[in-house]
Amino acid sequence: MQNKQKKNAWIPSYAVFPLLSCVTVNCIVYFGIAKLAGEWKHYDLTLPFDRAVPLVPGFVSVYLGCYLFWIINYILIARQGEEHCIRFATADMMSRLVCCVFFLLLPTTNVRPVLEGEGIWVTLLQAVYNMDAPVNLFPSIHCLVSWFCFIGIRGRKSVPKAYRVFSCLFALLVCVSTQVTKQHYIVDVFGGIAIAEITYYIAFHTNIYRLSKKVFDRLYEMFFSRRKSACGKESEV
Repeated sequence: MQNKQKKNAWIPSYAVFPLLSCVTVNCIVYFGIAKLAGEWKHYDLTLPFDRAVPLVPGFVSVYLGCYLFWIINYILIARQGEEHCIRFATADMMSRLVCCVFFLLLPTTNVRPVLEGEGIWVTLLQAVYNMDAPVNLFPSIHCLVSWFCFIGIRGRKSVPKAYRVFSCLFALLVCVSTQVTKQHYIVDVFGGIAIAEITYYIAFHTNIYRLSKKVFDRLYEMFFSRRKSACGKESEV
C-alpha cells in the first residue's frame, strides 16, 4: 500500500475520498429529500419556548459564517490520522442516514416571521429565507455538523486547547443562531447534537468503520495508483 499522506499536505491523500463522501451524502440527503417530500404533509413542532425566543437578525452572520468553520474543522479532523479520519467520516455519513429517516417519516416546517426594518443583517436573513425553504428542520444539520466540528477534535492533544474550547463555544453559538434567526425549533438543536454524539460513539467504539475503509482504500488504489502509473509512463517517454 502506498503512503497515503504526503509530507506537509494540506489535505492528506487518505482524506480526499472520506471528505468528498461526507459532502456527497449530505447533499443527496438534504436536497434530495427536500425535492422528494416537497409536497408531503409537514408538521410544525414549534413549542412555547420557540415563540418566546426573540428574532435577532445579526446572528445570520454566525449562521452563514459556520460554513467556513465546517471546512476548517473537517480538514483539521481529517489530519488527525487515517483511522480517525475514516471513523469520523463514517459517523458523519451515518448521521445523515439517520437524518434521512427523520426527513422522510417526520417532514417538518415552521412559520417564519415577517422581517421588518433595514440593514445588512435583515437583508442577509431575508436572502436566507428566500433561498432555503423551511423544510428538513428536525434534526438540525447546522447544529449536527457544528457539533461534529467540536467532538471531532475533543480530547485531541495535537490540537491546541484554546482552539478546542473555541470550537465548542462556536458550535454552541451556531445552535443559538438557528434559534434567533427562526430557522429551527429548539428540539432541532437537541436532535442534531444527540445524533452527532450517538453516531460518533458508534463509529469510534465499533468496527463498522472498516466497511467505509474498504471502499475508500479501493477508490484510493483506483485513482491514485492509476495517476502515478500514468505519470510514470509520461516520464519514460
